[in-house]
Amino acid sequence: MSKPPSVSGSLITARLALEQGREVFAVPGSPLDPRAEGTNSLIKQGANPVTEADDIVSVLRPIIGADLPAREDDTGEAEKSPAEPASDERTRVIALLSPTPVSVDDLIRLSGTSPRIVRMALLELEIAGRIERHGGGPVSLI
Repeated sequence: MSKPPSVSGSLITARLALEQGREVFAVPGSPLDPRAEGTNSLIKQGANPVTEADDIVSVLRPIIGADLPAREDDTGEAEKSPAEPASDERTRVIALLSPTPVSVDDLIRLSGTSPRIVRMALLELEIAGRIERHGGGPVSLI
């Protein structure tokens, strides 16, 4: 007696979404790889194949009804943010640090700056040997 193929909860959810006319995306895999059987099957059932971010944007743009921000292309024409944090942004991040570990997410939220700026400030502090990273991601001043 052969055992029926197992179906994961995410594949069941995706199949039900397709049946309800919802947008479903799937990354295609090699037809020779049994691990890709589920996603390839979803694509056969009508899921949108995704090989790059623009595949998702092109499907969602008409649904949202607004222009989505353009992705920076190789020519660098999209607006670039500054190469390093401004001194006031850096000072805000440092002021939130202490010997008590704090999560990077909390630093981002409390500092009111972008995740990129906070991570850049932390990288500078780490290179300078002024912070310690703890298991699970929190950081603290040394």
